[in-house]
Amino acid sequence: MSRQWTTAALAALVAMAVTMPAVAAPAGEHPSVKRPFNLPPSMDLSYHIDAKQRGFGLSGDAVVSWRLKGDSYTLTESTRASILGKILEHKSEGTIDSYGIAPHTFFEKRFRKAPATTTFNRESKTITFTEGDERYPIKGGEQDRSTASWQLLAVARAAPEKFTPGSEWTFFVAGRHDAEQWIFKVINQESVKTATGDVLAVHLAKAPPPDSKDQTVDLWLAPSLDWAPVRVRFTDANGDFVDQVLTKLTKK
Repeated sequence: MSRQWTTAALAALVAMAVTMPAVAAPAGEHPSVKRPFNLPPSMDLSYHIDAKQRGFGLSGDAVVSWRLKGDSYTLTESTRASILGKILEHKSEGTIDSYGIAPHTFFEKRFRKAPATTTFNRESKTITFTEGDERYPIKGGEQDRSTASWQLLAVARAAPEKFTPGSEWTFFVAGRHDAEQWIFKVINQESVKTATGDVLAVHLAKAPPPDSKDQTVDLWLAPSLDWAPVRVRFTDANGDFVDQVLTKLTKK
């Protein structure tokens, strides 16, 4: 495999892993939903990544660090590819309010792209972006791309009996330059093969809107591991995918 093709495929992998399609909501019309939540303890998670992009098989690893201290949190994510090193970095910082995780800043650095920061200004109650001039109101419960799954698992920890097949969970999520609704639907309970053995997990999927060719995102949350995500899979309409499976979890 030539380095040129590898670089192009890895760049596609980065774009795929952070696009996260959703059902768009016009500015000012997103819901403010307050649910019971129970945030997990601080932990570090390591993942192995397998992917297929443009016909090429790729591999790498990712590390996620979740830190909860009093009424504040930090969430960092770093993804590395076997050839190019770090290709994606996320960092979210903020507080905990009556809705749950309340981001203040979300930083993203992609492979060979300038960094971008999304700011949740709690005083002016607006979400702004270094990429673009869009503005969205803060009504309560808004998340960024890193915290959305952690807010989801915090809700699941508080009311596991409600995460039954067919149930749906909606969040308003901000990315690099805009914000939109993410709708997670519970599929079933499934066994996930991890490096430390089989783990029973709740499988949720975030499908693209009808007639869309965007990604499907699948997420497996393990009740026995504080509902931590043990597997995440992004799948394109053309069959390309990024599959991320847990190799190690350490509580802090």
